[in-house]
Amino acid sequence: MLSYRVILLIGEKTIAPEINHSEDIDKRKAAFQLILLLGTVSMFGDIAYEGGRSISGPYLAMLGASAGAVGLVSGLGSLLGYGLRLISGYFTDRTRAYWVLAFVGYGLIAAIPLLALAGNWQLAAALLILERIGKAIRSPARDTIISYAGKNIGRGWGFALHEVMDQLGAVIGPLILSFALITTGDYQKGFNLLWVPVVLVLVFLILARHKVPLPEKLEAKVDTTSHDEVKGLGRTFWLYALFVLLAGAGFASFVLISYHIKAETLIIDAQIPVLYTIAMGVDGVVALIAGKAYDKHGLMVLAIIPVLTLPVPFLGFSYNYWYIISAVVLWGAVMGVHETVMRAAIADMVPVTKRGRAYGIFNAIYGLALFIGSAAMGFLYEISTHYLITFAVVMELLAVPILFLLKKSVSVDPAK
Repeated sequence: MLSYRVILLIGEKTIAPEINHSEDIDKRKAAFQLILLLGTVSMFGDIAYEGGRSISGPYLAMLGASAGAVGLVSGLGSLLGYGLRLISGYFTDRTRAYWVLAFVGYGLIAAIPLLALAGNWQLAAALLILERIGKAIRSPARDTIISYAGKNIGRGWGFALHEVMDQLGAVIGPLILSFALITTGDYQKGFNLLWVPVVLVLVFLILARHKVPLPEKLEAKVDTTSHDEVKGLGRTFWLYALFVLLAGAGFASFVLISYHIKAETLIIDAQIPVLYTIAMGVDGVVALIAGKAYDKHGLMVLAIIPVLTLPVPFLGFSYNYWYIISAVVLWGAVMGVHETVMRAAIADMVPVTKRGRAYGIFNAIYGLALFIGSAAMGFLYEISTHYLITFAVVMELLAVPILFLLKKSVSVDPAK
């Protein structure tokens, strides 16, 4: 009725443009609502798995794991959690069963509260890795859905909004675990509290699926004819992947930093989740800034990653309380850029028909980078933190020239 009233008031307007305008508004509204619902799913998911992750380092140490084992578990979880996205990304494109993959992947978050039943570090490690496999299953499908929705509101901004809600959960989860440790001193009771957000994840995922059962229709106007003729992902994508590999390998994991804190008794156990909360809060703020910056300036926003990453190992593996706090803040800022710009750029870099596959390849490379970095740093930590720092610095410095090559090759249109 509103459209017809406008047409009557403005006699020069034709019906077709008005209907198209109305359709565009409806798509933007549906896209925004879908991102908020998926953000809520991720928020409760993060309450569960980031809450558990925030104390996984000290929990594994308490169960008898060595620094090398912690680094290996963290790296292997990242490798599988990202590497298996090659397969799930392929199936995402082939089947377009976005919601099925999302439900299976999010359902495996139940592995985190099951940590309460782990009687040894090997079983705890297996559960932590199982949750990462769930993330591998759900992420390409979820990111593809967000990329469809982001077409209508700006991809950088769409991924940023999702990341902010995601990080809200990542702030709440560690606080819950910190409260549980302060009041009970019992890791198992803390893990059992996480059953509530696991159930809420599935509730809101059902609502999101009901709201937009066919998310690809949000980008129905995209012409895929020429895209089908494209045989590869392009030089820009592979240069980008090389940058991700090097920059990710030099990024020290929070699990290893928290292990250092625990092993050297620098901070009491109950405060370690608070540090993770600080990092997640910084992540959310930086995500908004980075997302907007990407929509305006494009892929070169990634130049901030080596700058922020280089100081992390120097500060994070020190013995000074305030240096460690600074490392945590920088770590969170880097994650904010990783989780927004790195993901948003894929949708602008490859054809729509290859998007799930591209997300799978990108995430596999990112996971390989985290595995190499985390495993190497874990074993180097047992020899000397000086070797650990040298490894991290070399990786980041190698990433810089790749970024300049990427700048010459980049074909991303920030206005998309």
